[in-house]
Amino acid sequence: MLSIQHTTVGLRLMAGLLLVVASAAPSLAAEKPNILIIFTDDQGYADLGCYGSPTNKTPRLDQLAAEGTRFTSFYSQTVCGPSRSALLTGRQPIRSRGWGMPASEITFAELIRPAGYQTACIGKWDVSNRKAIIERMPLAQGFDYYFGTLGANDNGKVAFHENDEPAGSTRDMGSLTELYTDKAIDFLRQRRDPDKPFILYVAHTMMHTIIDASDRFRGTSDGGLYGDVVEEFDFQTGRLLDVVDELGLRDDTLVIYTSDNGPWNQDKYTKRKKGHPEGSIFWGDAGPLRNGKGSPYEAGYRLPCIVRWPGKVPAGRVSDAIFATIDFMPTFANLAGYAIPDDRRIDGIDQTDLLLGKRDTGRDFFYFSRAGVRQGRWKYLKADAHFHGYAVEDDRPKAEELYDLAADLGEQQNLAAKYPDKVAELRDLMRSIEGTDALRPQDSIR
Repeated sequence: MLSIQHTTVGLRLMAGLLLVVASAAPSLAAEKPNILIIFTDDQGYADLGCYGSPTNKTPRLDQLAAEGTRFTSFYSQTVCGPSRSALLTGRQPIRSRGWGMPASEITFAELIRPAGYQTACIGKWDVSNRKAIIERMPLAQGFDYYFGTLGANDNGKVAFHENDEPAGSTRDMGSLTELYTDKAIDFLRQRRDPDKPFILYVAHTMMHTIIDASDRFRGTSDGGLYGDVVEEFDFQTGRLLDVVDELGLRDDTLVIYTSDNGPWNQDKYTKRKKGHPEGSIFWGDAGPLRNGKGSPYEAGYRLPCIVRWPGKVPAGRVSDAIFATIDFMPTFANLAGYAIPDDRRIDGIDQTDLLLGKRDTGRDFFYFSRAGVRQGRWKYLKADAHFHGYAVEDDRPKAEELYDLAADLGEQQNLAAKYPDKVAELRDLMRSIEGTDALRPQDSIR
């Protein structure tokens, strides 16, 4: 088994080397940043103090926002596996296949490693059908080191892998946030090659059901058990950031904090979910946004995102530019000096200038998988927009929808009948996105 694994990894490394071009972004490649991605699970748009939470105390993430840029129109995906495949590949889940992401997909880790980076993944993987399929696990997809769980914790238990080997299991959900943080700190202190830049992807299990906090935090917040989990996540993230500082890496590290999808806050889910302490609230706060996880409305896709890189990313800035996890891979290409694949359609765009404050605008549009599209202030949903079952609104008419998000962030006033030309325009845009997985068009739209 090991010889097969090493052959597979070697072939993928050779493929990655062929994609590197010496001319890619020479000015930025000379100062390649470390990249730290902190990716939480099922967290609501308004769960943090800096995003409007009146109850959750999140001083470390609020501080991170003050030290960097806070994005208010940032999009991930609406459920777990598709969110991760989109982040890793820069491709919409209709192409990258979500939980079933094939080994043929190319991740940012595969591309950035031949550009001189050390790569590590800690936490929830969730793109190998939650199974130990070697060619679809982190090491075969470009990571030098992995510790975490291949799937979710829906039944209150997780099984760990370290690299490609089983590494035990636990039913103590309250231990996971600290455990993943400890593993990330161990990478920085013990496993990191000081002669290389690194990319460290930390994908937390919390706040995915079944939630829990450690004894130190359980019962300490004003937000019930969910608030305890949010505040513990904030504390542990602070520990990780402190180690970045302690090791003298702060000024050279691009830190990205965001989440995979919105909160599980629908009655169809919460009333039947078992395994939580009786009476506990185990979903996040979507703030002014409609619906939640599994929905193509804003609360399913729009997430907090904070980016810090001292001296490069403007501090104290709030940006409403459209930005998305699918943009990470091509943005890292500019920053790290690798070429993006040219044999498949890449949906992400290079957002380096947006991050560095050289441009105020972001994406022209964002696509909601099998559901619709946003362009500027306008959002279109098709009549048969895809909802996961627990997110279906039974009283929603099977009709096309058009919303002016600048005036109606909560998506309450359907303007489709008033602006038929805009509906037709956005319908055509949606179909153009869905139409092909061919080579990236030379005149591709953003």
